[in-house]
Amino acid sequence: MGSNSALEQTIDKILTKTEKDVLSNIRSALTESNQTLDDSIPKLEREYDKIISDGKKEADKIEKQLIGSSDLEARNNRLLALEKAVDDVFTKAIEQISNTNRNDNYSKLMTTLLDEATTILGTTKVVISTNSKDKNIVQSLLSKYSGAELSPEPITCMGGITVKSKDGGMKFDNTIDARIQRMKPLIRKEIATKFGVGN
Repeated sequence: MGSNSALEQTIDKILTKTEKDVLSNIRSALTESNQTLDDSIPKLEREYDKIISDGKKEADKIEKQLIGSSDLEARNNRLLALEKAVDDVFTKAIEQISNTNRNDNYSKLMTTLLDEATTILGTTKVVISTNSKDKNIVQSLLSKYSGAELSPEPITCMGGITVKSKDGGMKFDNTIDARIQRMKPLIRKEIATKFGVGN
């Protein structure tokens, strides 16, 4: 019995010591964990602030992109509307010009076109081409241009003339069709500026 009692006491001592050691280790681990947590809080706060800041920057960037896209789309729509309006105006003008009576005013217009063309080429020794509708008008005006002659072959155009020097070295297209095409970009630009569409 005496040896059993001694053994029990020894076991109790060992258990008590082990319990103290375990409790001490747990307290130490808890303290260490708390310290680690305390140390990590400022870092976590900085990371949180950075995430919020980066998110705000990204949101601002996306907002600017959306506004930019909307502005660009609106500008493109205005340009398309302008282009259609200009085309409609030119279509109507071409229709009216095509149906214009070949009267005195038209004859004056043809004189102006001939004057311009011969001035630009620097000679009246030219071959003039025109469409079949304007042939008689041009023929009646030729006496004013020394050395000028009318080509027997009609050209396809709404009206006006093409003029070529007799040596074939120079040519000027002064048909109404060509004049409209030359004027179109200028008129488009003027309308765009007037309505604030810009370039």
